[in-house]
Order: sequence, then C-alpha cells, then structure tokens
Amino acid sequence: MKSMLRTMKADIVYASEGRVRFRCGQLAFEKRDEKRIEQELLGYEYITDVKAAAANGGILVMYEGDNQSLITDIIRQLDVESLTADESEPSLAAEIDEKFKGDLTRLIVKRIVHKFLIPPSLRPIITVIKGAKYILNALGELLTMNINVDVLDGASVTACLAQKDYKTAGSVMFMLSVSSLLESYTKEKAKAALTESLMIKTDKLWRVDEDGERLVPTSELKAGDCVRIRTGSMIPVDGEIVSGQAEVNEASMTGEAVPDSKTEGSSVFAGTVIENGSIVVRIRALSADTRISQIAELISRSESLKSQLQSRAEVLADSIVPYSFMGFFAALLLTGNVNRAVSLLMVDFSCAIKLSVPISVISAIREAADHDITVKGGKYLEEYAMADTIVFDKTGTLTNTEPKLTAVVPFGDYEEDEVLKIAACIEEHFPHSVARAIVNAASERGITHAEEHTEVIYIVAHGIATNLYGKRAVIGSRHFVAEDEGVIISHEQQRVIDETASGSSVIYLAIGGELAGALCISDPPRSEAKSVITEIKKQGFESVVMLTGDSRGAAEHTAQLLGIDDYRYQVLPENKHGCISKLRAEGRRVVMVGDGINDSPALAEANVSAAMSDASDIAKETADITLRSCDLYELVRLRILSRRLMKRINDNYRFILAFNSALMALGFFGVITPSFSALLHNGSTIAICAKSMTPLLDEELNT
Repeated sequence: MKSMLRTMKADIVYASEGRVRFRCGQLAFEKRDEKRIEQELLGYEYITDVKAAAANGGILVMYEGDNQSLITDIIRQLDVESLTADESEPSLAAEIDEKFKGDLTRLIVKRIVHKFLIPPSLRPIITVIKGAKYILNALGELLTMNINVDVLDGASVTACLAQKDYKTAGSVMFMLSVSSLLESYTKEKAKAALTESLMIKTDKLWRVDEDGERLVPTSELKAGDCVRIRTGSMIPVDGEIVSGQAEVNEASMTGEAVPDSKTEGSSVFAGTVIENGSIVVRIRALSADTRISQIAELISRSESLKSQLQSRAEVLADSIVPYSFMGFFAALLLTGNVNRAVSLLMVDFSCAIKLSVPISVISAIREAADHDITVKGGKYLEEYAMADTIVFDKTGTLTNTEPKLTAVVPFGDYEEDEVLKIAACIEEHFPHSVARAIVNAASERGITHAEEHTEVIYIVAHGIATNLYGKRAVIGSRHFVAEDEGVIISHEQQRVIDETASGSSVIYLAIGGELAGALCISDPPRSEAKSVITEIKKQGFESVVMLTGDSRGAAEHTAQLLGIDDYRYQVLPENKHGCISKLRAEGRRVVMVGDGINDSPALAEANVSAAMSDASDIAKETADITLRSCDLYELVRLRILSRRLMKRINDNYRFILAFNSALMALGFFGVITPSFSALLHNGSTIAICAKSMTPLLDEELNT
C-alpha cells in the first residue's frame, strides 16, 4: 500500500492554542516514515515540535502563531514517498524482528523436514535425541528439589516416549520451542524499545582549559579534555576527577542508592548523577562509548522490578505443577488407562501463567515506550494502576516548561539590567525552568554576563550561593533569602514586589546581606493541564494535590485555573517529602510528578513517581517513570494502559484456569487423545501469549 498522506483523510482530533493532533488512520505511513515526517514538518519556521506515530497514523504538531489552517493543508498534501529517505542504520528493534522471523521460519522448516522428508525409521531416533534435552532439564530441577514447569515438560515428553508415541512427543516439543521463541522475542523487543528510550544525549558541556570555562558542543570534546559537572547533573562521560569533590549517586551502575563520595583521583562513570558538589573530570571515554553498557545494566535491573501480580503469578504457577502430577496418578488409578492419564499430564497451567503474565507486563512497558513513556519496571505499572492520589509539583510540571520573566524590581544602588545580569550569571549553571527563564530574558535583552563570581554552590532544597566582588550573593525563594540567609526585606520592599508580581512567582537576589532585587516569573499553566486534571479524576484518582514553593496568591490562582481543590503553598522541598509521607501514612497510594532537583526526595518517597521530559537528571534517575514528551496527557494514557494491563492479566488467569480445566476433564473421560490435548494446550498458550502482546491502547487513545 502506498504511504501517501495526501490520499488519507487527516482529521483533527484535538486542537488548542499552539497544539493540534491529526489522525490519518492506520497504515497511512510506516514506522520508518516517522522521522522523515517529523523532519519535513520541522522545516517550517512556525512549527516547534512534531511527533508522528505510525501505529495509528497520528501526528502531533506544536506551533507558534495563528497557523493551524496552514499546518492542516501541509499535512493533507504531504507525500511521504517524496520525502528524503532516512539513511540511518536499522534500529535494534528491526534487527530483532528479522531475527525472530528467521528463527521461526527455521523452526517450521525443521518440523516439516522431520515430518515429511526424514525416513520413518530415523524419526524416532531424532525425536528421542531432541527429547533428551527436556528430560535432562527435568532431572536437573528434581535434583535441586524444584517441582516446576521444566519438570512437567520433561515428564510429558518422557511419558510420550515411554509409550513410543513419537508423533505426540514431537508435537509437544515443537509447541514448547515456539512458546520459548515467542517469549524470547517479546522480551528482546521490550529491551530494545527501552534501550532506545533511555538513550540520553548531552548536547553541551562546560569545558575547562587555560582560558577558563566555556560551554561547548559535546561533539567538540575528545578524550583528555576536562569538563566541569555540577550538582543535579548526570555525568555523561567516563573519566577521572582532577579537582573538586562530590557525592555521586551510582545506582544506575551498581544498584546501590547510597551516594558515594568522590574526590580528586576518583573514577566516575557515564549515567551516574551528582547529588551534591562540583567536579572537573578528565574525559577517558565519551558517552557514545559508555552509555550503551550502562543502559544494558539498567534494563537488566528493571526486569527484576516485577509487579506483585507477576511475582504472585510465578509462585502460583510453580505451586500448581504438583497438582498436575496428582491428576496424572489419580487418572491412572481410577481408569487404568495410560493415555487418559497422559492427557492430563499434557495440560500445564503453570506454563501459560508463567509466560502470559511477564509477556503482558513487558509488552505494556514496550507500548509505554512507544508513547514516549519510560517505565523502569513492571511493579511501577501496577502501583500506578492502583494509586488513588496524584501529587504534582507546580513549576515546570503543571505550568509551562519555559516560564517567562515578566519584571525585574531593583533595590538599593542596583539597576534593573544589573540585577538581571547577576541573576543570569548565577542561574545559568543549573538546569531548572525558572533558571532558564532568567537566562533567556538576559539574552533577549542583549545582556552579557561574564563569570565575575566564584564557584557557585547549589544548596539543595534552598537556592544558590556564591561570592561576587568579595560579597556573598544568594538567589532563591523568600524563605531561603530572608529566613535562612537573614536578609531583611522591608514591608515597603515586599509591597512593591507584591504589586509588581501580581500572582507571578518571585525570585529574590541578595548581595552582601542586602536585598538587591526581585525577579518576577510568569508561570502560566500548560495548555492541556486543566483537561488532564479532569481526565485524571475520571480515571479513578480520588485526590489531586498541587505542591509549590510560591506564595499563597500564586498557588491559589493556579489551583483555581486548573480545578485543583487541594494545594499546598510555600512548601519547602523537605516538606514536599513530608507531605508524601503523611499521605502514605493515611493509607493513600501516591503518585508524585515532578521535575526539579529539589523534587527528588518526594519522588523517592512516593509509591510511584514520574518525572517530566525536561526534568533535572537527578529527578529522572530518582523517578520510576519518565515522560519523554512535554505532554501531560501521557499521564492519562499511562493510567489507562496500566489499568488495562491489570485487567488483561486477571482475564488471562480466568481463561487459563477455565480452558485447561476443561482440557483435563476431556482427557480424563477419554474425549481427546494426549496428542490432541498437547496441541490444544500449547496452542492456547501461544494464542494467549500472542494476545498479551497486542496493544492495550486503542486508536482513539493513541492519537
């Protein structure tokens, strides 16, 4: 079928200011066309971001100005086949698809050759040789006193061979091989999707040389160069510390959550995170050479994070195996018919349970990854499905990822531009949406800010401090500047700030113990935030809570706009952690959604946590779920996906128990033969596993 959007009807399924979704229908374009479409549309200056999804023919466009009608015309006239081909190397997922097809084809060909081309006199010998593998595996498990599915498989093959029923033995082994191949394929696909989703690229780093510190593209760096990495940032290289000290969280490499103290001469590794401190690292290997191995370790670790439901399924699966043997011996005693008894042995509840549950979970994680949501383990999907309370950090989460500076209020001998220059110079070192607003405002006004201060120190949960012209300079919230640093803010100064701010967030700057100025940051809610809050409530969240360090007025204003009844203002980061602890103590199952370094304690305390796409590296590392797009609707999609996953697993349970019980009854009464029982059992197992791989989100939700 030709991949041409001009032949498809591109319907607008959602539109708001600066954002529009189109649905072109399934098969409108292919997976390989997604990047080509995105690159083509991003060529228009008023289009800021594009996400194309071949699974449902959906295209999400973010744009500036009043250009929706132009974008609609462009998409409806777009000819995908005429676009420049994507010459990138085949993805890991595509390679896995090809390998699976080849392995499955070889398996089927071998079965056909064995059944039709091998001389009848040789078939029993080959079948016995193949069966030896299953029998030896079963004996190995028995020697360790494990009665599990391997023992049942071995017993089934042994029973068939003992009766010289080589045809049934061959069918059983073929079905088991296909089931194993299917399980391996699904897991590898999930790993590939997760690996690609967790690839983190650092575009720029602070290079340190004889000329000082300069922000340079990562592509310009080479082994032997020195770079500075500060609090809250992920280390993107392997290297050795040449100066400074830091507490480094190496959980992604070692699984140990306790930060490790690193000083001069210590080695650091890509993918680890600086929780506190600042270091200069001499590069030994760049991220392109180190990140893949770190990701592989993270993926392996994530597979151990099973949901409680999955763990219970595995325990249940193994506990059922002895009952299959009991059924075998009972049938043998009551009927005296070996075939009837073997028919019961052919039915294995545990096989389907053990396969379908993890495949369902891994497929759900893969589907989440396809929708730009990284989930670090199955247990987090279960927690997200069961949660009844969701807590949002306000700034950068419910509000725009790029807030704007609306006003600068100078005090004392400082001018407005001077206050902005100093603030931008200090803030540029730390990844936060408010910091970016200040730095961008200075850039827009043409204000340059050379490094005139000493090393800046991010005081986690408070603000930033440095020395400027021999005086201590601090910038942050009122609590940090006035209460922690003891800077006096007069009633008259506060009155001027409040009148200017008019509901905006306020950042205070003090130099030498005196207030130098205040910066007002406009932090309007995201365009989709209100409707997301409404949908979240519909999806079973009983309580929606907003936490913010802003003033009561700013918090109340945002809460009213979004329809949030429960909000907490002037909340310090350590108190965010306390809020989560209190909710959990009340018996709530809590989701925490945040983006900043100071949200990390609260993210870690929640039952399950989510970080936004532009969150700090430490927040992403702490969070159990990461949204890789700037779209809050992903939280709704993930809720629907996780709840449907739980329903699918429970539906699978019921089907497996009912279908296999019926097979055992039919075998006991001699209605079906052992061969046919094995065929139906293994066929149903493959079918339910295949069903477990299908998407949980329908087309409407995908768009």
